[in-house]
Amino acid sequence: MEFTKMHGLGNDYVYVNCFRETIDFPSEFAKRISDRHFGIGSDGLVLIGPSSAADFKMEMYNADGSAAKMCGNGIRCVGKYVYDYGLTDKTEITVETESGIKPLCLYVRNQKVEAVCVDMGAPRYNAHSIPILSEKDMIIQEPIEISGKVYRMTGISMGNPHAVVYVEDVWDYPVKAIGPVFEMHPRFPERINVEFCKVIDRSHIEMRVWERGTGETCACGTGACAAAVSSVLNDLTDEEVTVTLLGGELNVRWDRAVNRVYMTGPAARVFDGVL
Repeated sequence: MEFTKMHGLGNDYVYVNCFRETIDFPSEFAKRISDRHFGIGSDGLVLIGPSSAADFKMEMYNADGSAAKMCGNGIRCVGKYVYDYGLTDKTEITVETESGIKPLCLYVRNQKVEAVCVDMGAPRYNAHSIPILSEKDMIIQEPIEISGKVYRMTGISMGNPHAVVYVEDVWDYPVKAIGPVFEMHPRFPERINVEFCKVIDRSHIEMRVWERGTGETCACGTGACAAAVSSVLNDLTDEEVTVTLLGGELNVRWDRAVNRVYMTGPAARVFDGVL
């Protein structure tokens, strides 16, 4: 089976062209190939295939084999893959995901896609739709106790659930210790992605992320969008921000007039291989 390893800001996945390949048990396959010691090594598996509703379909599995509805870094790499490998010659495409159809604008240089802007759609902050168990409709700076400490979280869904918390120092924060406890807290019936953020100014935030089913990753596109939306809701930033992550920077803009979030960032191929 042929595959391609790609990443968006270090958030890396194994991509398989399912126009040509067939994977019968993708969940088990994702666990096997994601192992960084005994497999290819990745944050998960992305399958690219035909769609009856869009130009392409993206199917995604985390490193632990659980299915994911959406991945901002992953979908940018899908855009690069389908253009660079000749599956399309269009620079504006649509991709079907489990959280809806996403329009992509591909930025091409020297016949290769360097960056992609994704229309991530409308953020959802109703507690039931995220989902987060709460008596309130919106989760804005709501207290939650994790490992004996009270955090204040803002809940956002960008097709998958996010809890955004603000800390004084992002880079020295014990994400690997706190993240898994957050993820499995009983208030999150579908588990949760956690963004640990620091606001630098009205146009810049720093962020590290703990992703459900994977652990800490170098970047999370939907998480960056959730952090941007949260920062606007809390009147900490303007509608357009630069989000600095371990793997680099993303531009996120929440157009509140039309209630849509736009994310722009790079996509890169690491290597092609045969398994």
